[in-house]
Amino acid sequence: MRRLILLLCLVAGPLWANDWDALKEPGAIAIMRHALAPGTGDPAEFTLGDCATQRNLSDRGRAQARRTGDALRAEGITFDTVLTSQWCRARETAELLDFGAPRDLPALNSFFRRFERREPQTADLLEALRQTEGRVMLVTHQVNISALIGTGARSGEIIVFRLVPDGVERLGSILIDP
Repeated sequence: MRRLILLLCLVAGPLWANDWDALKEPGAIAIMRHALAPGTGDPAEFTLGDCATQRNLSDRGRAQARRTGDALRAEGITFDTVLTSQWCRARETAELLDFGAPRDLPALNSFFRRFERREPQTADLLEALRQTEGRVMLVTHQVNISALIGTGARSGEIIVFRLVPDGVERLGSILIDP
């Protein structure tokens, strides 16, 4: 089966398409799910400031984040502001993209085990975005992307959207290294 998929990719191209033009739309914002970090959620003894207690990027995840940053730059895309979750895997992804020092934004922190935070945290994120100028890259978690955009994202995938009066409008997606 793997050989069949590889053959299809060689003949027809990849099974996904990158929407580079979406990032060139007025008001476009990029939100990225952190790069590959094996597992789900965090251990019960998780501590925000201690990466040793968290699920972290794998070597493949680190390489994925670097390649994503390189591919964006190759397309002439840069960011004025990079905002990240305070979780180590998101922060490391944001750093490895190499678009300048990321700033922590608690509204991007995962609420995986605290779903009561979904609505207020998403509202806080929208408010922060309304106050941020320039091209923005956000690095966060699956639950945050689903709450904001209404769709999931694979590890390392970027969903491109813009703010509209009643929420957000999805413009496209980019996945460099599935």
